[in-house]
Amino acid sequence: MALDYTARFPDWSTDLPLEKALLTAFAELVQSGGGRGGGTAPVADVGSGPGGLTARLHALGLPVFGVDVSPRMVALAREAYPDLRFHVGSMTSLDLPPASLSGLTALYSTIHVPDEALPGVFAEFHRVLLPGAPVLLAFQTSSSPEKTGHLHLAERFGHEIDLDYWFRPVNTIAALLEEAGLRVWARVEREPEGEETRGRGYVVARKDG
Repeated sequence: MALDYTARFPDWSTDLPLEKALLTAFAELVQSGGGRGGGTAPVADVGSGPGGLTARLHALGLPVFGVDVSPRMVALAREAYPDLRFHVGSMTSLDLPPASLSGLTALYSTIHVPDEALPGVFAEFHRVLLPGAPVLLAFQTSSSPEKTGHLHLAERFGHEIDLDYWFRPVNTIAALLEEAGLRVWARVEREPEGEETRGRGYVVARKDG
């Protein structure tokens, strides 16, 4: 469903003021040298999909590249943004050296990670970040303030699929980041807008050090 998804969601931040502000704040944290790379080491957009957000981060002055588990999504991103780098990879095992990134974003991609695997993903984020470097997460929130919600889809955009979503409270994500050694700097939650059926959560954290 990669092509249909790209047509429907090319860049979720285009007309959303809060999201644009958070991306700008993240870029400024990277550029201020929060990590020891002084903002010059690469930034990874993990779960980059069709590449629109990677391009937006690049426009904000970041040396960013995209990573996505879907080869078709990576191909579409390379076609749309030939001047940027995209490669196939999984957030559960990033093909990157330790302490090599000055920042990392995971924007609506950790929602596809089951609960039992999420601590390992955040430990992997910690591994690849430079000390002091920021991470920005965006995700749909759970309808319960205490429990994770789960949704399985067998069809979308007219295609047969096998896709799972996990929706979590903001505080749950923040606590898991802290356990992984990523100190929470900000947490934000907003109500659904327009056609959205769930609220949105955002957490910015930094690697200790």
